[in-house]
Amino acid sequence: MAVKWNCSHSNPLLSLAISTDRIIASGAECGEITVWNEEGHHLESLQLKGGRDITSIAFSPICSTRMYASHGETISVLDSRALKEPVENFTVCKEEINSISVNDTDTLLAAADDSGTVKVLDLEKKKVSRSLQRHTNICSALSFRPRWPNSFVSCGLDMQIMLWNVQKTRPLWITNLQDLSQDEEDEEYNQSPGQLFNPPLVHSLSVAACGNVFCCGAEDGKIRVFRVTGTRFEEEVFFKGHTQGVSQVCFLNKETKQFLISGGNDGKLCLWDIGGNTTQQKKPLQPKKHQVKKTDLLHAKGTSTGRQLTETTHQIKAKLCINHGEKINWVTEAELQRSRVLLVADLTNSISVYQLGEL
Repeated sequence: MAVKWNCSHSNPLLSLAISTDRIIASGAECGEITVWNEEGHHLESLQLKGGRDITSIAFSPICSTRMYASHGETISVLDSRALKEPVENFTVCKEEINSISVNDTDTLLAAADDSGTVKVLDLEKKKVSRSLQRHTNICSALSFRPRWPNSFVSCGLDMQIMLWNVQKTRPLWITNLQDLSQDEEDEEYNQSPGQLFNPPLVHSLSVAACGNVFCCGAEDGKIRVFRVTGTRFEEEVFFKGHTQGVSQVCFLNKETKQFLISGGNDGKLCLWDIGGNTTQQKKPLQPKKHQVKKTDLLHAKGTSTGRQLTETTHQIKAKLCINHGEKINWVTEAELQRSRVLLVADLTNSISVYQLGEL
């Protein structure tokens, strides 16, 4: 059973983050932000001017009291010790920001918005250093890669996943899940004829602590795991995780790439062990014939048509699945009071806390 942290927010929660000194921040609709201690006691609350939804929160990895929050087209810098007016505001995007991420050195912040644009903010110079426009629909999530401060991954409702280096104006590598899903559907159809498929609009993304493995959750209920090699990445594992869209994925920190948590629009919270499946013997899938434009080769260096998937793709089963009951908006791992827990935000105004031992 989950422990509930409540009494602070009056609107549904949208985002969560935890600092290196175990201060938790939660963001909700209508501009509400709250900070909590590790015992679950509410410390301070703030409602940002304008009342726009707090869609994403990130703590500085260098200064544990500095936090960044996106609301509307703006990113606010806040001090978690004195949650009053923002220390600074940066209006960096033309449309609503969906996701922000800070690199390991706290020198760059990337923001993804509804137009599909990714803005990279130089936190030292306090100005936008890059405006990256390659997604053709909403850019729903992005994340810097641990140990690679100039590299990040983005995904969107255009079904595309992109690998970026902030020193380049074009993505290093692009994969379109619509292309990948054709091969996946061919395999699944052989096992379950007549099954219907939703388009793989990508909602969520998480990068493992090693920095070279990441996963995405999509509208078709699947979770896909990729491995980065140099300036490209390839799909290693895919599996059906939920009966509806996968709204959140999160690698567990201490296990690096071994375990991940997923949360779905079906109200389920699942634990997956993918460690043994990303290193097993692989078999090639036949690439589909298609034309590759010269501009695509120049801009994105192609797509991963020559990919390989593990033979055990369809054998991955959830280690545990909890019926949380509400659509999951955010999930993150934390170590609180010497116990590893999962913090979950959903359509209610309280945080649900699960002991990781229960999963």
